[in-house]
Amino acid sequence: MDYPLIVDIFFLLLATLAVVSGWRVFCTDSMVRASFFLLVSFIAVGVIMILLTAEYLGVAMFFMMAVEMMVMAIFMVMFMMNPAGLNPMMMVHQHKFSIAAGVAIFVVLGGVALLSEFPDNPLPADLDPVASLGNELLGDSMLIFESAGIVLLTTMIGVVVLSSHRGRYGAAEEGSMPPGLEPGGDPAGMPEEGDEGGHHHCH
Repeated sequence: MDYPLIVDIFFLLLATLAVVSGWRVFCTDSMVRASFFLLVSFIAVGVIMILLTAEYLGVAMFFMMAVEMMVMAIFMVMFMMNPAGLNPMMMVHQHKFSIAAGVAIFVVLGGVALLSEFPDNPLPADLDPVASLGNELLGDSMLIFESAGIVLLTTMIGVVVLSSHRGRYGAAEEGSMPPGLEPGGDPAGMPEEGDEGGHHHCH
């Protein structure tokens, strides 16, 4: 299939955006920022799928990854000891091994993409992928997908219940206090002694 030049240009731009934002996931110092960088990378991949006329997969990528990354960011804010997941933290461990593994995997997958002979087995022109997927989901595999959905919902509820007896900064029923911005310092966000009404005055 021949694509116009503008499609090739957009493909290269989106591929570059996906790779750069994916790389930034491991360079940022915040779990929340890493979640949004990963979201940008997935969105770029979804647009590439649309350019390749896989509209359903592209739109599904938008919905799935947008919800997943937002839920991840919210959970980081709720449950991490690092307030809001925004304080600087090291995102990568075993640096040399990670770099070597990433380069090796990139070379292998790039070689497979460039050197392999993929089968030429086009689908019928009148095939509706949405209808085919619907028949699959609501046919023989319906019980599997419905069971998986219930298990995931139960897991999310269980995580919230098990973690709810503790606040972000300690036991919720004991008047927990946020940690200090410096080791051994006063709790973050607490008014200084002598401030009337607990208000801070910024000059």
